[in-house]
Amino acid sequence: MLYRATGLAALAALALAGCTTPSNQYPNATPEEVAAARYVAGGPATLTLYTMINNTSNAGAHSSLMISAPSQRVVFDPAGSVRARNVPEVDDVLYGVTPEVADFYARAHARESFRVRIQSVEVSPQVAEQALRAVEAYGPVSQSHCTQATSSVLSQLPGFEGISRSWFPNSLAKDFSQLPGVTEQVLREEDSDDKTLAVAAFEESAGG
Repeated sequence: MLYRATGLAALAALALAGCTTPSNQYPNATPEEVAAARYVAGGPATLTLYTMINNTSNAGAHSSLMISAPSQRVVFDPAGSVRARNVPEVDDVLYGVTPEVADFYARAHARESFRVRIQSVEVSPQVAEQALRAVEAYGPVSQSHCTQATSSVLSQLPGFEGISRSWFPNSLAKDFSQLPGVTEQVLREEDSDDKTLAVAAFEESAGG
């Protein structure tokens, strides 16, 4: 009973802090919009794990995954709350992740009460494409299931067998940190907690 109560309390904290947006709040982009937005970053194939962390409690609030595959770069943002009109989305997968969009995505989450732990690792082109197929097939993610969805995708990839399926963002980040060759940075900013301000500024700058 204690374990159940603790788990429910942790999920409630996640709901308040990060994974709180029903994915069906945002209409899916059309196939034509997705195709038109496709962006290829070039360079090595990489997977980048984002972990949003409360600056006061150090509790993890949200997990998401950027996939830079040979075919295109996307962000899997399960039950996420950062969306912009000029960034097409289908079932929690964001398309057209240019350098500007990637920068906007990370900085919209970094604000006065939260920091973003950003961990990246190079993978083979085949693994990156497998990850891309997995997130596109995953479907919309329910509230508070962001880390469960992200860890589920990662744990099925070759070389990621050490990733445990987890509900807790910091636990997933700890597992990810054990992968060979991981690089890491922490993004801190002092912006308002109202993420809609960052979204509106990005849409205006991008002509959205």
